[in-house]
Amino acid sequence: MIWDELGSMLSDPLMQRALLAALLVGLSAPVIGTYLVQRKLSLLGDGIGHVALTGVALGWLVGSLMNLTPKDVLAIPGAVIAAVIGSLAIELVRERGKTSGDVALALLFYGGIAGGVLLISQAGGTSASLMGYLFGSISTVSRGDLWLTLVLTGLVLTVGVGLRTALFSVSHDEEFARASGLPVRALNIAIAIIAALTVTVAMRVVGLLLVSALMIVPVAIAQLMTGSFRRTMAVAMAIGVTVCVTGLSITYWADATPGATIVVLAITIYAVVAVGRSLLAARAIRRRGRPDPHPEVGDDVQLTEAERAVASPAREPGGR
Repeated sequence: MIWDELGSMLSDPLMQRALLAALLVGLSAPVIGTYLVQRKLSLLGDGIGHVALTGVALGWLVGSLMNLTPKDVLAIPGAVIAAVIGSLAIELVRERGKTSGDVALALLFYGGIAGGVLLISQAGGTSASLMGYLFGSISTVSRGDLWLTLVLTGLVLTVGVGLRTALFSVSHDEEFARASGLPVRALNIAIAIIAALTVTVAMRVVGLLLVSALMIVPVAIAQLMTGSFRRTMAVAMAIGVTVCVTGLSITYWADATPGATIVVLAITIYAVVAVGRSLLAARAIRRRGRPDPHPEVGDDVQLTEAERAVASPAREPGGR
């Protein structure tokens, strides 16, 4: 019975496009997320996502002025352009240090939402028109959207995986990378651009409000399971693909939003792995006994009789 249901799901053209889009997003989002976690910029995806919303509304406005059908045909290209500009602006602010990172992200958050709502109203739409982009609308993925997602995913993987050593060096210690002769500014710009592309890639699957979770949570899970940067990225990509495809498959039978289901599934996995890791650590400590507070000191220390007397003075007869 279950095989018949799976066959029916896989033979549906809509689900075929949706599953392929989920696969691409799950593969690419954790790549840039690994660098953002290393740079302690986990919320950057949220900021870029809000700016991308302004790009969506701008594309909608241009399509409306040009009498294109449908009106949102330029929404994704507009989101790509706005996200790239926003990410470069954040990198410029971070590099010059004139505004703190949290203030710059706050400006992107509020300005992106306000700009999107304002522009969509000028295009003849309403704020409800943006809901599919805010929370994902994978059922509306067209063949053209799929091809664009494939191209953007290829760019993200080419830069994120192909330049992994150099990008890790910049993310881990920027001063050391600059002293080593690496083009630090160019690499920082590359990270900003692939972050913007990742946001627009994941927009249709989980939505702009949840895209940061798909970039960060698989990396957080992988960090609990591995100890190296290379393995963290590989495991995070595997987890991203798993949660995206599984979450989307769940929504085929259950009446639930794909983006929210995928994110909740990822967070649930994180909680299970974190609890399991804590239990294993506690069990290992109990097996080993009380840990030695000074492991660098040998256990075969020999005391002389005088030292033993000082360490353990004899009690007086009848004394305490």
